[in-house]
Amino acid sequence: MQTRRFGALAVLTAAGVALGVAEIVAILTGASTSPLVSVGGVVIDNVPAGVKEFAVQVFYTYDKLALSVGTVVLLAVFAAIIGVLAAKRPYIGYIGIGVFALVGIVAALSRHNAPWYAFVPTLVGAAAGAGVLRWLSTHEAGDNADPEQRRWFLRAAGYTLLGAAVAGFASRWWSTRRSVEADRATITLPSVPPNTVAPLPPEADANLPDLAPFVTPNKDFYLIDTALVVPQLTSEDWQLRIHGRVEKEITISYQELLRRPMIERYITLACVSNEVGGGLIGNAKWQGVRVADLLAEARPKDGADQVVSRSIDGFTAGTPTAVLTDGRDAMLAIAMNGEPLPIEHGFPVRMVVPGLYGYVSATKWLVELELSSFADFDAYWIKRGWAAKGPIKTESRIDAPRDGGNPRAGEITIGGVAWAQHRGISKVEVQIDQGPWQEATLLPVPSIDTWRQWTLKWSATPGKHRLTVRATDNGGETQTNAVAPPDPDGATGWHSIEVDVK
Repeated sequence: MQTRRFGALAVLTAAGVALGVAEIVAILTGASTSPLVSVGGVVIDNVPAGVKEFAVQVFYTYDKLALSVGTVVLLAVFAAIIGVLAAKRPYIGYIGIGVFALVGIVAALSRHNAPWYAFVPTLVGAAAGAGVLRWLSTHEAGDNADPEQRRWFLRAAGYTLLGAAVAGFASRWWSTRRSVEADRATITLPSVPPNTVAPLPPEADANLPDLAPFVTPNKDFYLIDTALVVPQLTSEDWQLRIHGRVEKEITISYQELLRRPMIERYITLACVSNEVGGGLIGNAKWQGVRVADLLAEARPKDGADQVVSRSIDGFTAGTPTAVLTDGRDAMLAIAMNGEPLPIEHGFPVRMVVPGLYGYVSATKWLVELELSSFADFDAYWIKRGWAAKGPIKTESRIDAPRDGGNPRAGEITIGGVAWAQHRGISKVEVQIDQGPWQEATLLPVPSIDTWRQWTLKWSATPGKHRLTVRATDNGGETQTNAVAPPDPDGATGWHSIEVDVK
């Protein structure tokens, strides 16, 4: 009879092998078919909005990593409990692996666009786990086992578990990069006519230490989405279907999209989860095809007041049709800062819409545009209580000096960014302690669709000081000082920092 300790280790090892083998098989069947990804996806699809928002606030852009780690920890706890119970009743261990397999198979087959063979990684992994459990169970390390037998058991279980973990992580990395990176490297971006390019004023960037650069490098651009693993879609496999309440359905391949008239624009994107003063915002140069041109070909029917954009993994966002056709530079983007879209930012194609928070507009890995109505369909985040239309609010942020910093007394340049996409910023004011509001210098911008850098010279005196900023848009509306959380339509309030001048 095995002791509870060794029973727990045996089932834990079997569960680790099951996951590791499943990840290896998922190299062939696709990363989305792994049980860890499938179960995690079901959790993401069904978690209450409050829990998701909490995860973003606590784990920031690592929320999905936290979910993966949490899932593994819960599985380990489950396996350990099953192992303790199986110490006296060995069949319980096999029942536990069976439950693991059932949950993984149901989750895999329930995913959007899941292939019929989505169950294979979980099934093969469970079989391997059962085999390992059988192998370990035949080498008892119970109360009557000698020390050498116990040491063998611990080494065998430890090495097996370590090997499964390494194989699993390596397989996950390989399965998410095996072909799409190579495909992306072959893309030659089409040229953009000079009259469709928004030039960048050379003075747009103050080049001030700690101040966010006017153009956010791709590697630093924020990442928030619901994909537990980055979807892997090649340009050859990509196609866009425009359907629903339209006079003419359209299907476009990637090469056909590249042959269409292109525009290039600097556009700032912001996440609705961004707190006041937060970093879930970035500005990039995007290249793509106007959405309005595609919708004009499809000819939306009366009442089609919403365009539902759908990702390859099933995520949906609902954008007002009126916004996409009002003359702004909403586009199907194929490039970011002069290179094909990074895979994690939506390669091959994503949506970019100036003036709207990403949750209602910025769908990555885009494969569908469906003309619908707000009365008939609620997209992913709307079902979870967020506002339906999501216009970006007027906001501003202090970047320099840093909050909690210790600048030296004397002349200091205060700097930051302000944004009101598709309205533009006309004024930024800074308050030092409880003094009067002082108007900052605004740097030029290529359009009203980007954030705007601002600076203010300050003769800093020794001691602690509080700096506050507010912005006014081109419509004359000054951002409110009423503090509100991101839920349901974006955070509000003035950004303040404290410094201790030396």
